[in-house]
Amino acid sequence: MSELQHRIIEELRVLPEINVEQEIRKSIDFLKDYAKKHSFLKGFVLGISGGQDSTLTGKLTQLAVDELNAEAGERKYSFWAVRLPYGVQADEQDCQDALDYIQPTNIYTVNIKAAVDASVQALADAGVELSDFAKGNEKARERMKVQFSIAAMNGAVVLGTDHAAEAITGFYTKFGDGGADLMPIFRLNKRQGKQVLSHLNCPDHLYLKVPTADLEENRPSLPDETALGVTYDQIDDYLEGKELPGEARKTLEGHYLRSQHKRHLPITIFDNYWK
Repeated sequence: MSELQHRIIEELRVLPEINVEQEIRKSIDFLKDYAKKHSFLKGFVLGISGGQDSTLTGKLTQLAVDELNAEAGERKYSFWAVRLPYGVQADEQDCQDALDYIQPTNIYTVNIKAAVDASVQALADAGVELSDFAKGNEKARERMKVQFSIAAMNGAVVLGTDHAAEAITGFYTKFGDGGADLMPIFRLNKRQGKQVLSHLNCPDHLYLKVPTADLEENRPSLPDETALGVTYDQIDDYLEGKELPGEARKTLEGHYLRSQHKRHLPITIFDNYWK
């Protein structure tokens, strides 16, 4: 194992193998401990996309909320699951299936199309024409903005779905889906997330489907693996300390090095980030 691979694995806290029940407990206890420590907190907010990561995070969150309320002897805490389509989402049925599986305390649906289109038009009026890719980031940031607004009005905090296979590649929008208060599944890779969902009796089509960010209109439902140039199996193997073919390793480590700024708080003069 190279020094860089070892450093990445340590940074992202990935285990080569997991005890599924222990990992479930870690995430639930993490959320419960945070809630108990902060007296202002009434619950958690998370956008549900119909994919593996938000389904997993949402299910763990509702389990934590159920335990908190049982211990309190009242409905003291809530989980606000938020649907955030841009117009009509192609896999909307998967989103509804995820909500049926999670059984969240509350559900909001906020269509972000009008807000995103207005922002894009305002920029165009000022002479800034967004590319399709940049507009995709606009959608991700609008979704997170909505979640923080909902959290502010409910005394809640916003959850993110960042996990190790996403973190190593920087495959998320800075200050969009990458911006949240808590990251309950940080440390798990994609393969391990599937193991947890299987153990929690999730409908398999929600975690065996082809992962896609679905932010670009010129390339709808573009598979993550196509965009990244490496497969999730390859990413997971790397994170578990296994050897990768040279080209796959080069591609993956290139993603990691180029996206370091996403895994760092805003840089100040006291940081050694560029050294």
